Amino acid sequence: MDDILPHFLRIGGDTVTAQLPATLPITRGCPYAPPDEHRRLRDEAPIQRVTLPSGETAWTITRHEDIRAMLTDPRFSSDRRNPHFPLLAKGQRINTGFRASLIGMDPPEHGPARRKVVGEFTVRRMEALRPRIQEIVDQHIDAILAGPKPADLVKALSLPVPSLVICEQLGVPYTDHEFFQLHSSRLLSRLTPPAERKAAIDALRDYLGELIERKAQEPADDLLSRQLEQQDDREELVSLAFLLLVAGHETTANMISLGTMAFLERPEDIRKIQEDSSKTLPAVEELLRYFTIAEFAVSRVAVEDVELGGVLIKAGEGVVPLSNLANRDPEAFDHPEELDIERGARHHLAFGFGAHQCLGQNLARMELQIVFDTLFRRIPGLRPAVPLDSLPFKDDASVYGIHEFPVTW
Repeated sequence: MDDILPHFLRIGGDTVTAQLPATLPITRGCPYAPPDEHRRLRDEAPIQRVTLPSGETAWTITRHEDIRAMLTDPRFSSDRRNPHFPLLAKGQRINTGFRASLIGMDPPEHGPARRKVVGEFTVRRMEALRPRIQEIVDQHIDAILAGPKPADLVKALSLPVPSLVICEQLGVPYTDHEFFQLHSSRLLSRLTPPAERKAAIDALRDYLGELIERKAQEPADDLLSRQLEQQDDREELVSLAFLLLVAGHETTANMISLGTMAFLERPEDIRKIQEDSSKTLPAVEELLRYFTIAEFAVSRVAVEDVELGGVLIKAGEGVVPLSNLANRDPEAFDHPEELDIERGARHHLAFGFGAHQCLGQNLARMELQIVFDTLFRRIPGLRPAVPLDSLPFKDDASVYGIHEFPVTW
């Protein structure tokens, strides 16, 4: 039923209530599984209309195959500035003042913009960073072992490691990490009031703009300085820096915490990677599939009428793929509800798919591999200091994770 129907219809002189789309829940009741309501949507119809918590309506897609088809169809736009782009929470549709970043660009602008920076994230360049990432991880584990028990894994390891790595890569002073972590967390929370969200955006934009101006005067061996050699558009570079800085630490940090939690519940999997480090990367892929922490990052809006999965989606209608559910699609994965670190399936949607697939995925994989190998080798007796079901999960955030994770050994 078209979402523009009124709440009440006049039929034969009588007033009846129209059936409106069900509201889509976006809070996970369990860190290990999609909401039951999402499963019911899939069982009823793989593609159907829902009401978002923002009050807007959109199509949900639940099948792995349909989401991949949508993400490679140019008739679906990534442009967050489109007034019909589906937003999950109220107050998110504000003028950020940023140019469109890679995540929100469409052809023909997207291809050239991505090519300018993609060389910074090749497997070869990431491997060159491996010794430094290993050093950073070891330093933080040294500090954990020398400090008091229990320790907060999030504060001591999960957040600082990827933050320091992305800061060094971009050329952002790590001494400013509390500033950008604070504003990033406000931006990613769906509960942040619009005025606070706008203030956080303005603060980060001003900070990055000033940093790039300094680098223009005093270039260094870092990504932002090298990008200045390729382009004169400072506003575009500020948007790129914003995307890489926020995404570059928040996503990996949350996967470190959630992955460690999953491992600690499965000591037999810890033994597997301790005995054979070649099993760590497949384990990382499985954890990425299993948690799918940026589930709604691949939302789109149709710019033309499109038939997808036998359903007509009209121009101007938003589409919200339920990637967490699609990553448990039995047509794409055998026994998808099981966490199997030897599955070896890399066709999951945790990094998206198509032209907008996550730019930093090679870096994320390597950071997670190094962290898990090092953490369980150096602290083999690591264990939770509180019941896992008491952990404060980021139910309010656009990137799922854990706020605090007390551990001991």
